[in-house]
Amino acid sequence: MNIGNELLKFIEKSPTCFQAADTACEMLQQQGYQLLQESEPWDLVPGGHYAVMRNHSSLIAFSLPEGPVTGFMIGAAHSDSPTFRVKPLPELAADGHYVKLNTEPYGGGIYSTWLDRPLSVAGRITVETPNGLKARLVRVDRDLFVIPQVAIHMNRKANEGTAFNAHSDMMPLFSSEAGAGSFLDVIAEAAGVQKEDILGTDLFLYNRTPGMLWGKEEEYVSAPRLDDLQCAFALLRGFLAAAPPVSAVPVYALFDNEEVGSLSLQGADSTFLSDVLTRIAGAFSQDSSHQDYLRLLAGSFLVSADNAHAVHPNHPEYADPANRVYMNHGIVIKFNGNLKYTSDGVSSALFRKLCRMEDVSSQVYTNRSDLPGGSTLGNLSNRHVSLRAVDIGLAQLAMHSAYETAGVKDTEDLIRVMTRFYGSSLRTDAAGEIILE
Repeated sequence: MNIGNELLKFIEKSPTCFQAADTACEMLQQQGYQLLQESEPWDLVPGGHYAVMRNHSSLIAFSLPEGPVTGFMIGAAHSDSPTFRVKPLPELAADGHYVKLNTEPYGGGIYSTWLDRPLSVAGRITVETPNGLKARLVRVDRDLFVIPQVAIHMNRKANEGTAFNAHSDMMPLFSSEAGAGSFLDVIAEAAGVQKEDILGTDLFLYNRTPGMLWGKEEEYVSAPRLDDLQCAFALLRGFLAAAPPVSAVPVYALFDNEEVGSLSLQGADSTFLSDVLTRIAGAFSQDSSHQDYLRLLAGSFLVSADNAHAVHPNHPEYADPANRVYMNHGIVIKFNGNLKYTSDGVSSALFRKLCRMEDVSSQVYTNRSDLPGGSTLGNLSNRHVSLRAVDIGLAQLAMHSAYETAGVKDTEDLIRVMTRFYGSSLRTDAAGEIILE
């Protein structure tokens, strides 16, 4: 299976953040990674391979060197994508003949791309069992909803630009009036539980349109949730392919809730990463004063990976006149004058060196000066774990659409560079020079 098809399989298995983290965890466990619990003591041993999940939607994995630890080499991506969240009371009657699903936006999606598509629902439910409450992942694997547009006969300005209201325009049609009260029955059947045992839900819409490879040479990939599952997949493949660590601890981090600000117990703006790194350092520290942990951070590096905007073929004017990036033309290093990205001259130079070592091209992205862009997880994570960091991504079109487009070769290139990255370490000598080993 080539990388493009392997990426599509990963995305197909990951309709929501919960399944994305679970799919990554499954891949890790197949390679011998031991799943830890935050609520239990960690018995970490040199040469060990470990993973830990938080709230079923974020994941951190790491491997330990056989000898002394000198720092952390961290790659981070996010598991969530813009979608629509199902409200706790999920059904809405409409005109006496329809049942709609009661949803609200999650993240900044392009609403029009969700219209007239086959949709379904997936996520997590919490059920009552004889042994207490248990979380279960659920996915309804069939076409279940459509959000219908208004016909052009009733909206003659439909092709002149239409504003969509999340409450009045974006509610999915679920069934005729005969299906009233049955939504939780569908969820219970898919999860293999009794409806009355479901006490909590975290459910999201997902696009059922399959991903595909296309173009003259099948050089492009289009699929739901490329932002940011393309980077999440490439980082994980690089992590698993890397040589055994010699001195630095390779760390794979997959955070939830980037699309809504990361303000959660499992987001990049939480203490999840710092909690895990502190426990790793403590397992090998001879110094109870916390100095060993701080020393390790000084020899660490973070690659924050989240996709970047390619120059649009129909609207090249939206790109910066000089810093322009294209699909399949190299990994993108992202800069922002107001520090929404962590890249600076030193961190970008380190990443360029990694690219050169693998004979992989790199590109530079900045926003047009009058178009403020989004932020990502690098600077949020750095609020809790301060270390050198670079923000990178893969060039894509239609970011935050229900169906996005990117380059196949870029996926391959990022895997190669991250394989090198995770097998490397950093050292700063007495003169202040940074040495990549």
